[in-house]
Amino acid sequence: MIAIGNFFFRYRNFLFIFLYLGLFIPSPKIFRASVFGPDYYLYPLIIGLGVTISGQLIRGVTIALAYIVRGGKDKKVHADDLVTEGLFNHCRNPLYVGNILMLLGVGLLINSLLFVAVLMPLFLFIYQAIVLAEENFLRNKFGGQFDEYCNRVSRWLINFRGMGKTISSMRFNGKRWLIKEYNTQTIWLLGIFVILLFYYPQITQGNIGLRNALAVAGGVFLAVYYLLIRYLKKSGTWVG
Repeated sequence: MIAIGNFFFRYRNFLFIFLYLGLFIPSPKIFRASVFGPDYYLYPLIIGLGVTISGQLIRGVTIALAYIVRGGKDKKVHADDLVTEGLFNHCRNPLYVGNILMLLGVGLLINSLLFVAVLMPLFLFIYQAIVLAEENFLRNKFGGQFDEYCNRVSRWLINFRGMGKTISSMRFNGKRWLIKEYNTQTIWLLGIFVILLFYYPQITQGNIGLRNALAVAGGVFLAVYYLLIRYLKKSGTWVG
């Protein structure tokens, strides 16, 4: 598993490209009118948005409190320090948990049984392998310090006990959240926007003109958001 994890670690960013493309593969629906009634679309809409937004919030809070400066180097597992502060004090992999929830949420939102039942388990297997490879590196580098951390903090489950104290005791760096996440956020928001407009005609009551106008407005908004945050980052106006 460690060898598999090291392999996929090198190409982990490309995983999301294939997964997002997988969202649009024709698939049977999870929620169907024959089972849930004429308002069946509300189930994937509410549940999907709730799950995917919670994933982004977990990533955001993690980054804003205690960010891992380098999670990899030369496409290999690397870490300068063992980060155990912030959300890392409640879960060893909060960023990965956030990613999983973000992807599961959009899979539910698009109501794809194929994505949720086939692609998500494959993604979880790959993530488990990557985490095992990372843990092998950290154990070799930090030894007993890492073992003590593993004994205290779960690999995947977030322990919410003392979460309020953790957040209140640290500086919440919202700017760092934005400048580190704007690429991910833009792609994520674009995917949600496309799904809402083109897979939920109920939102625009079937008005194609309104749908197209909202699509253009949303595209412009996301482009402005992306370029603005990128400028603030590259110009040094915002420093994370």
